[in-house]
Amino acid sequence: MDAFYASVEQRDFPEYRGRPIVVGGSPEGRGGVVATASYEARKFGIRSAMPSKTAQRLCPGAIFVFPRFDAYKAVSGQLHQIFHRYTDIIEPLSLDEAYLDVTEDKLGIGYAIEIAAAIKKSIKDELQLTASAGVSVNKFVAKMASDMEKPDGLTFIGPSKIEAFMEQLPVEKFYGVGRVTAAKMKNMGLRTGGDLKKLEEAVLIRHFGKPGKFYYQIVRGIDDRPVEPDRETKSISVEDTYQEDLTAREDMLHELEILAEKLAERLSHTGVKGRTVTVKFKFHDFIINTRSHSLITSFNDSARLFDTVRIIVDKMDLSAKKVRLLGIGLSNFDTSTEQKTAPHNNQLRLF
Repeated sequence: MDAFYASVEQRDFPEYRGRPIVVGGSPEGRGGVVATASYEARKFGIRSAMPSKTAQRLCPGAIFVFPRFDAYKAVSGQLHQIFHRYTDIIEPLSLDEAYLDVTEDKLGIGYAIEIAAAIKKSIKDELQLTASAGVSVNKFVAKMASDMEKPDGLTFIGPSKIEAFMEQLPVEKFYGVGRVTAAKMKNMGLRTGGDLKKLEEAVLIRHFGKPGKFYYQIVRGIDDRPVEPDRETKSISVEDTYQEDLTAREDMLHELEILAEKLAERLSHTGVKGRTVTVKFKFHDFIINTRSHSLITSFNDSARLFDTVRIIVDKMDLSAKKVRLLGIGLSNFDTSTEQKTAPHNNQLRLF
């Protein structure tokens, strides 16, 4: 979907149409970040995960809107109803994104690109929203194609074009390659897929670990991962990025307590209980550190979440540390309460 949260807001509230809309955070609030921005706001350089104060500085006239997740979940459910007319092999990635395997072609349309065009038209006609689709022979290339012509795009990359497409793609555009990895690649002189393709698999694994094998395959257009409908939720988590680095343990614990309450609220909607709490730290140098602790019995209440978080934090040396992001996740779910990830309830962020 194109600028999903912001597009839903502009659809539902005519006064927002044509205006720079920022969903999430507040320019006055400490630690607020942009969830998404309308295309009018993106013209000013505003992007997802940007601190709200930065967004306001880039566009003083931007309108900040508090997220309405119930509304977005409802629209996501409508999207999946449309998808199911064409195929039942659907792998949701988030509220606004999914992989569809259209091999079964329920309506007998015959061509994947025509199925994608039909889905886009249904979304526009029925929901008054636009979507961008990528069509190819595997998940990775289809994902890359979906980003090529936003908004309202439709890009087909056929088998004969895949390797050439991957060779010219900048490394920072590779799905799954973050800022730190992209910087490491560039320091090695690897700026495009073509540069990656020159290295042997063993060399990529030596420099990047297990993902090196994936990079070796994907730059050659090889991705054998199936579309997996009804994926089980392995963990449910929340996190927040802070405008100013946290240096005091007390401040970190305060923010973690807030996150524990947010996570407990999210867990209450799913009904799941788990035994393992994971705390995630991202430091100012972008190094990520996670620590976990498991209890004998399962739970999902904020008090036990935070008590377990304290056990984890008390074992860590955080002196002289500057923390940019904190996250809490619950996993190791009780099998009697564990739920499948339903398409309409898939805003759950996974570690």
